[in-house]
Amino acid sequence: MSTSQGSVLAANAEHNRADVTQDSASLIGRVLLSAIFILSGVSKLAAPAMMVGYISSVGLPLPQVALVVAIIVEVGGGLALIAGYRTRLVAAGLALFSVVTALAFHNALGDQNQFIHFFKNIAMAGGLLQIVAFGAGRFSLDARRR
Repeated sequence: MSTSQGSVLAANAEHNRADVTQDSASLIGRVLLSAIFILSGVSKLAAPAMMVGYISSVGLPLPQVALVVAIIVEVGGGLALIAGYRTRLVAAGLALFSVVTALAFHNALGDQNQFIHFFKNIAMAGGLLQIVAFGAGRFSLDARRR
């Protein structure tokens, strides 16, 4: 093997390691972002009456319907994000959901707790937009569909 062939093989091996690292980080990031949505959706299932009251307290119409939609978005979207199924679309929907819930439920920015929750939602939307921009990576159902 010539020196140039050895250099090409070494460069390819380095590129493959970088790809695996990037794709692994993408999967781990999707799992970590999904956790908060899935846990939130499951907690809503555990206490639906309380959640309907909370939704009503901020003045949203049809609180029962809003609860069902929230559970579907959070649990379904979280699971789809982990699986990497229609990842860009799901991440965009979860980002929008995060911003809307920040504005509807955490807009009392004078309250330190609400301030933190507001910006947590905004930060989650930012992370989700990274997924919209760069996709799910190799370890996803989207990659298998190509």
